Amino acid sequence: MKIALKLAYRNLLGAGLRTWLNVIVLSFSFVIIIWMKGIIIGWDYQAKTDMTNWEIGGGQYWHENYDPFDPFTFAESHGTIPEPLKKEIALGETEPTLIVSGHIYPQGRMIPITLVGINPEQKILKLPTHMLDTQITTIPAIIGLSSSRNFKLGKGDNVSIRWRDVNGMFDATEILITDVFNCNVPSVENGKIFMPLKKLQEMVVMENEATIFTFKNEKTEREAIEGWTLKTKEDLTKSVDDLIKTKNAGQSVLYAVLLFLAMLAIFDTQVLSIFRRQKEIGTYVALGYTRREVVVLFTVEGAMYSILAAITSAIYGIPFLIWQANVGWTMPIDSSEFGMAIAQTLYPVYSAGLIITTVVIIVIVTTVVSYWPAKKIAKMNPTEALRGKIQ
Repeated sequence: MKIALKLAYRNLLGAGLRTWLNVIVLSFSFVIIIWMKGIIIGWDYQAKTDMTNWEIGGGQYWHENYDPFDPFTFAESHGTIPEPLKKEIALGETEPTLIVSGHIYPQGRMIPITLVGINPEQKILKLPTHMLDTQITTIPAIIGLSSSRNFKLGKGDNVSIRWRDVNGMFDATEILITDVFNCNVPSVENGKIFMPLKKLQEMVVMENEATIFTFKNEKTEREAIEGWTLKTKEDLTKSVDDLIKTKNAGQSVLYAVLLFLAMLAIFDTQVLSIFRRQKEIGTYVALGYTRREVVVLFTVEGAMYSILAAITSAIYGIPFLIWQANVGWTMPIDSSEFGMAIAQTLYPVYSAGLIITTVVIIVIVTTVVSYWPAKKIAKMNPTEALRGKIQ
């Protein structure tokens, strides 16, 4: 095997430009696959982190009638704060949230919105709720940047809102936008107005009631509470997991195309090499090499393309991947249009497992592709091979 490695290395260097063209093409596959996979892993990490920080915390209890995709359920999605949660709420380990449907009237337009009551002193979510803790004659409220653009409202603007209370009676008042925040979670930014929980409870006559309870820390087990549905972080991030799986499936097609192009180049090179080096093959056999040893030699020679490609890709790929991890990849379009928790700039995350797996897969595939045409050597007649002919 040692001799085969030396001969394979010498033959590759002797092939000159043809070898380096194959190596460069194959190295592109290494770098592109690792980079694109790193983008997906980074997106997964970033999306779940942002959802945890801005929306779901360590998990939630939902009222049994609550459906975030059906505003008609909001009127029935509220209940008295359960006794088992009152101690956690007092300690700041759990925060109640009340959700009510309403309408906003910016510049004379009527737009449906979701009114969200939240404790101004809460520390679980990154929402700037401290901006709700202010003494003004109107009701303080904060909105996301997307809502600010859609409503054409900014910090310091007054606007009218309307809602229906628990008895079905309509009422209206003015609110003051005390802050406009920006986050990467569209379900937090779009169509929601956040205001003090106590004030919203008074407005809709739902004293001491809530729709959602958000935990500060994730617990492995929580007791069942009648009338409330436990939602773990895994449940709440399932949409992201499903989307990541879909993206992985789509990327697999691109990976296959990249590998196919690289492997096709190596396959053609090996076929051409065997055809042009018939006398050399016959000489090896005449010198005492068995057909199996000659097949191994050409297989090792083909597999070494992947080794050289890995070294080449490391030379220019490592600086590129490190640079990308630092500056990230900025989306060419507004990421808020996706409707998912995705930042405008994604930062790739590369793991040792990702790099090792990619290298191993490409080396194995390259070896198999190299062995395939090399099998023909086993059928050669040494005498005819020395004459440059194949039976």
